[in-house]
Amino acid sequence: MAAPRRASLAPDHIEGATAETATPLPFRIINWIGIIDQLAATQANRLLKPLGMALPQFVMLNYFSHRPDDGKTVGDVARALQQPQPGVTKTIQKLLAKRWLREQAHPRDGRSKVLYVTPTGLARHHAAVAVFARELAPAFDGWSHAELQALFAQLDRLKVWLDAHR
Repeated sequence: MAAPRRASLAPDHIEGATAETATPLPFRIINWIGIIDQLAATQANRLLKPLGMALPQFVMLNYFSHRPDDGKTVGDVARALQQPQPGVTKTIQKLLAKRWLREQAHPRDGRSKVLYVTPTGLARHHAAVAVFARELAPAFDGWSHAELQALFAQLDRLKVWLDAHR
């Protein structure tokens, strides 16, 4: 027996127009990405729970994992992730307590610390990526490599534009 079909989140009918003509396509695309983000975040939190990690912690470890030897201040992280500094500080404190990040005195500014991802933090990040890869692979069943590359290229193009126009 097939699962019941879920209602679409897009309007099926707008009086006097179709959804395509009533709502501009660029908005619909960004809206869809937002919905995907919400669904993916819920799934990610479920998958990260057995690893003792919440999504904000993974996001931060992911940021540090790109250049693990580069130290970052709380301000650097807040600017890069476009998040308020108090929330970033709270997540950093959790990662420090778990020893997934380490801190050392800033060489030029005694008021701040420089943060680094630890080998344990990198290992935890890699474990989370492995779980995501395994558990989310079925979402792309039936997609060719060319289709996946094309989707990634278009999403990257959008990300680059949004990043450049912060």
